[in-house]
Amino acid sequence: MALHKLGKDPESPSGGSPTIYLDDMKNTYLVQGVKVEDEERLSNMDIPGHETVVEIPRRMVQFFLEVKGDEGPDV
Repeated sequence: MALHKLGKDPESPSGGSPTIYLDDMKNTYLVQGVKVEDEERLSNMDIPGHETVVEIPRRMVQFFLEVKGDEGPDV
């Protein structure tokens, strides 16, 4: 597995989160962020038991390759 760190939130007070990664072997994104535990918001989503939801600021979209017009690594 080859993980590539695409970017951290430049406004994070601790500098450690949220972070976006690309797994170029699976051609997927991994998102590190604050786990959503707000029952009201979660009740509006269909989340299977084996999944969770993390929250990232809207400004983090800049780190997704498609937004930059880049197809990313060939896999």
